[in-house]
Amino acid sequence: MPYANTPQSYGAIAKGFHWLTALLILTIIPLGLIANDLAHAVRNPDIATTEADTARAALLFSLHKTIGVTIFFVALLRILWAVSHPHPRLLNGDKPAEAWLASSIHWLLYGSLLLVPLSGWVHHAATTGFAPIWWPFGQTLPFVPKDESVAEISATLHYILQWVLIGALALHVAGALKHHVIDRDATLRRMLPGHTTATPTERQPGHALPLFTALIVWAAAIGGGAAIGLFSHSPAQATGPALAEVESDWQVQEGTLNITVSQMGSEVSGSFADWTAEIAYTEEPDAEGKHGDVTVTISIPSLTLGSVTDQAMGPDYFAAETHPTATFSADILSQDDGHVADGTLTIKDQSVPVEMPFTLTIDGDTATASGALTVDRRDFNIGLGTKDEGTLGFTVDISFELTAKRP
Repeated sequence: MPYANTPQSYGAIAKGFHWLTALLILTIIPLGLIANDLAHAVRNPDIATTEADTARAALLFSLHKTIGVTIFFVALLRILWAVSHPHPRLLNGDKPAEAWLASSIHWLLYGSLLLVPLSGWVHHAATTGFAPIWWPFGQTLPFVPKDESVAEISATLHYILQWVLIGALALHVAGALKHHVIDRDATLRRMLPGHTTATPTERQPGHALPLFTALIVWAAAIGGGAAIGLFSHSPAQATGPALAEVESDWQVQEGTLNITVSQMGSEVSGSFADWTAEIAYTEEPDAEGKHGDVTVTISIPSLTLGSVTDQAMGPDYFAAETHPTATFSADILSQDDGHVADGTLTIKDQSVPVEMPFTLTIDGDTATASGALTVDRRDFNIGLGTKDEGTLGFTVDISFELTAKRP
């Protein structure tokens, strides 16, 4: 069997690309459906799941993502081969409607085999958490920021375009069977192992109309998804009441409170949108080196933590419904050339002594500060059911930055 195509038959390379792609697609679709259902159960705080369920979901999703990236590159190579070598001509080119439909479906298949894995890859790069791609590269993509809006849009595109791909595949298979069973021509046999030739019709469809048809189908699918609200994602809202403002010697004007955890070997970063700080501070310390004190109150439901936000709110983790706030109360002390907040962090009614070194700069009545500390989630009864550090790291990094003014 020759390696290259001829106008009458497919070569070994084109057949290899075709059946490799078919095998990968038949593997990835059920993998994605099963992994998605299991992931929804893992992330839903109302559904009891085990550490094994989480590990299984991560395994299936990593496999799904890795195969998806493989499909992208296989499809890219297949397209490059197709445009650089003659494509066997149709055996039913003298039937304009059938020829137009067949060519349109081929455009849909080629395009979708690039767009579906690419949109999934962009979603993976834009979000944080859950399951890595098993490649030495690809956890991030150039020009794709870690951004929830980008992640939501790409996830929606991935969902819509996968159904375009599935529909095109169904029509492609139906067409091949129609040729084989009803027309009894060699359209299907030309793609099977071996060397089968067939004489194409003299009349052949052009490329412009089928390509235009494929573009209309993609546009209609995306437009239909937008019309029914698939692209409308409301920002996550805290389920608990907003924290009351506090009056203190120094009023926080702006700031961030962030946490970073390790899940499946990847860092997942998040932030609390609602927190208050009651700060008393004087530049001159007392005899014991104390400058003042601080009490920080944090609304747990205001946390966003990438793709695992809902899971983090569950009873096995932060238990946001029964423990909606955490507190950090500390004395502000001098330490070497800087400062340290020495006190107690309380989460889920578990109080643990902690020290947070931080830098402080005061310019008139404006102060800027930033600091960080690391805690062990197990000390606060968080994620005790997940004992494998490779699944969920034991340490959690907490950091803050703020600007405060003195009245």
